[in-house]
Amino acid sequence: MPKPKKNSTPINLNDPQYYLNRELSWLEFNSRVLHEACDQRTPLLERLKFLAIFTSNLDEFFMVRIAGLKQQVEAKVSLLSPDGRTPQQQLDDIRFALSPQVTKQHQHFEQVLRPLLANHRIHILDYIELSQKQRNYLDNYFEEQIFPVLTPLAVDPSHPFPYISNLSLNLAVVVKNPDTDEEFFARVKAPSVLPRFLPLPPELGIQHNGQPAHWTGVPLEQAIAHNLESLFPGMNIQEYHPFRITRDADLALEEDEADDLLLAIEQELRKRRMGGSPVRLEIQPQTPEPVRSRLLQDLELTESDVYEVDGLLGLRDLMYFMSLPLPELKEPPRQSVVPHRLQWLREPSVDSDVLEVEEGKDFFAVIREKDLLVHHPYQSFSATVVRFITHAAHDPNVLAIKMTLYRTSGDSPIVNALIAAAENGKQVSVLVELKARFDEENNIYWARRLERVGVHVVYGLVGLKTHCKTVMVVRREKDRMRRYVHIGTGNYNPKTARLYTDLGLFSCREELGADITDLFNFLTGYSRQKSYLQLLVAPVNMRDRFLALINREIENAQQGLTGRIVAKMNSLVDPQIIATLYEASRAGVQIDLIIRGICCLRPGLKDISENIRVISIIGRFLEHSRLYYFYNNNQEEIYIGSADWMRRNLDRRVEVITPIQDPDIAKDLQEILGIMLADNRQAWDLQPNGTYIQRRPCDDAPESNSQKTLINMALRSTSIASNLIDAKKNSFYLDN
Repeated sequence: MPKPKKNSTPINLNDPQYYLNRELSWLEFNSRVLHEACDQRTPLLERLKFLAIFTSNLDEFFMVRIAGLKQQVEAKVSLLSPDGRTPQQQLDDIRFALSPQVTKQHQHFEQVLRPLLANHRIHILDYIELSQKQRNYLDNYFEEQIFPVLTPLAVDPSHPFPYISNLSLNLAVVVKNPDTDEEFFARVKAPSVLPRFLPLPPELGIQHNGQPAHWTGVPLEQAIAHNLESLFPGMNIQEYHPFRITRDADLALEEDEADDLLLAIEQELRKRRMGGSPVRLEIQPQTPEPVRSRLLQDLELTESDVYEVDGLLGLRDLMYFMSLPLPELKEPPRQSVVPHRLQWLREPSVDSDVLEVEEGKDFFAVIREKDLLVHHPYQSFSATVVRFITHAAHDPNVLAIKMTLYRTSGDSPIVNALIAAAENGKQVSVLVELKARFDEENNIYWARRLERVGVHVVYGLVGLKTHCKTVMVVRREKDRMRRYVHIGTGNYNPKTARLYTDLGLFSCREELGADITDLFNFLTGYSRQKSYLQLLVAPVNMRDRFLALINREIENAQQGLTGRIVAKMNSLVDPQIIATLYEASRAGVQIDLIIRGICCLRPGLKDISENIRVISIIGRFLEHSRLYYFYNNNQEEIYIGSADWMRRNLDRRVEVITPIQDPDIAKDLQEILGIMLADNRQAWDLQPNGTYIQRRPCDDAPESNSQKTLINMALRSTSIASNLIDAKKNSFYLDN
């Protein structure tokens, strides 16, 4: 392939025209999620799942991003975003871009998915469609199960407008006193302690061609709406209208002024439960003007904060239907495999400090042989990461375990293993990041439980979130101490490990052990460590190291050598990294970026980014791994870790990226990148204007779905390495 011509024309690479807006790029990502719900190739219940994810994503976007922009507007902040927009311009452009998406979402559910569900004997009915027997059943259910937990709240001079909780589903009710003809306004909340969709018993389900329904029922708010007389006896129900609000839910924490970080966050969580200022009102288009105006006035919102929903509000609750036992309407079941090298391990006894006498090696012996790469969810999280920590907790030769916890599950086997380790007399130190957004309360619970059994718990650093994914186990072996480490791209959460794609490295290399030791000293003490042997650590050296790696490819290209970069991450936002990638493209470096979510870089711009291609993969699993490849004049270097190329990751978080030194693992990772770059089913190509086009197989070319390919590879063998074809045959780093 001929070398691209180097471009030496001076250009201001910080010009706003070369950057996409962060918020609009995120909306493009969520639009790709919505596409999966509309794609006929997606199984029916999975389409409901994607609608629910779209809604849940949007809720968080309003609670955090929109809330932040509104605060900037109120504070008269004039700072422009890298793409040159003011906060108010961003809010205006967000609404312009988002309104059609919201309309599309609800129209697709009402006009396409509900009829399809009915064809598959899943009937989400409106109350007015029910037979008399079905109504009688729900009326009885209302009296017994719903009515006791409802609290109607009047609004009049003696009853001020009630507090409306964040993301709650409500009914605005207008009632009339028959004696005076005076009308009153009231609010009724649909209780979150009850299921959103109320099923009818099988005998009352709709028959379809002589077959019983899989599910028949109605939304909770409709059962409430048609029984309002019970809540307002003696009054005439004039009308009712569902509405839903979203509030600012980001924590406003002054860490520098907090004597106790845990107590400070608990106080902020209490404020969050009450909720911040409203930022969005969702109503149906038929809501009459007096009700609409009343809500806007009392919530202190404007028309620009209103989103009309023609149908059911709060479609995040559609996730409920994924629990139906209908595998034919879901993705085929998938089984995570155990890596071949871990299949014949002997385990430490959990009842004593003596290892069971069985043939085979223990986990530590496997790592001593050579580094071990794991790829979730294709390879089992419980049989690798959880097993490693549990093994360490019960191994009599293990003296200490140190770990960072950013997010974990509510029934975490990892936390239970750490508790067991402390009870077994091991030195256990855990950094629990209390500032992990929307997981603060869960992390406080685990932190206190760990403290009660003697674990040394650290709550993070002032001004920084600890986002790195690291474990270190210190083990006595003969006459020496050896450090075993796990460095990953994802959270130590067994539940999300089944849904997110992530990578993890197990190693006992001395340099990594020394670096992780220095890292934990930085996290738990007063260390001001500024240099690391192997690791890229934010905010210490990561930004400079990444810039140096990109600049090295630029220098090679300028000398007539091959320059090549492939990077996979969640988001690319950092302006300095983007400008340096533009410089690399202008020097002739070939760059492929696999970015699931936000990308503020514009690919394919003449004289700027002609050598940069960006794809996004949206599929069954959430692409979460971070993986960075640099050709380095045929001395390839590849890295994995916790950081995206965002300002917050590089400057305001503690992050860890590790180099991959095992050549076999490096080739495995290159093959994974190659498989993803070849995807023509779930991949979307980013256009220079910020839109995305989904790839389709050309002519008679076979469909290539990267996630399915990796599932099949894992099933064919418990070792990814044994399934790799010759690296040169599927080379992506020389010829693309």
